[in-house]
Amino acid sequence: MSLRLGDTAPNFQAKTTVGDIDFYEYLGNSWGILFSHPADYTPVCTTELGKTALLQDEFAQRNVKVLALSVDPLDKHLGWINDINETQHVKVGFPIIADDDRKVALLYDFIHPNASATATVRSLVIIAPDKTVKLIITYPASTGRNFVEVLRVVDSLQLTANYSVATPADWKEGEDVIVVPAVSTEDAIKKFPKGVKVVKPYLRYTPQPNK
Repeated sequence: MSLRLGDTAPNFQAKTTVGDIDFYEYLGNSWGILFSHPADYTPVCTTELGKTALLQDEFAQRNVKVLALSVDPLDKHLGWINDINETQHVKVGFPIIADDDRKVALLYDFIHPNASATATVRSLVIIAPDKTVKLIITYPASTGRNFVEVLRVVDSLQLTANYSVATPADWKEGEDVIVVPAVSTEDAIKKFPKGVKVVKPYLRYTPQPNK
């Protein structure tokens, strides 16, 4: 299947390094990040999972639950976690899904046959508490992801879900945001008491409203 923005994220049951889970039950009312890896015991994946472990508190502060996936079996995952903890100086505390039957990978379109018929690409899906897909990023196996960018995107998604704003290029938490076109300038001035800077009728900035 082809997963697209706005779709309902498919539910699934799976074996993981922290026990059996039902995906929806595991997420509860949290945001979720599900990201795939081509294989265990590979160098780029080891650094990615290490970086995610370093950021576990940052994700928790944002009410985000993180799950990784690889098409290797559970016993291999458990051995690999020891290597990740040792080489990256972390403690992996989030689940890694054992998807040796590729059930979840196929549900989430993580296998791209022209890249590899069997291994998953580096896809990452962000899921809102209502279980809709809010973001999809896909990298080739040779390129590690930027997890600081993933945190930045989560900040933007959570902000824009609650306020009538969008975030400009390279935006970071605490910087000015853009008033969406659907809100008139007159209404924006009432809606955003910190002020509205009109650059063009369609380009209006306001300080981040939840700061």
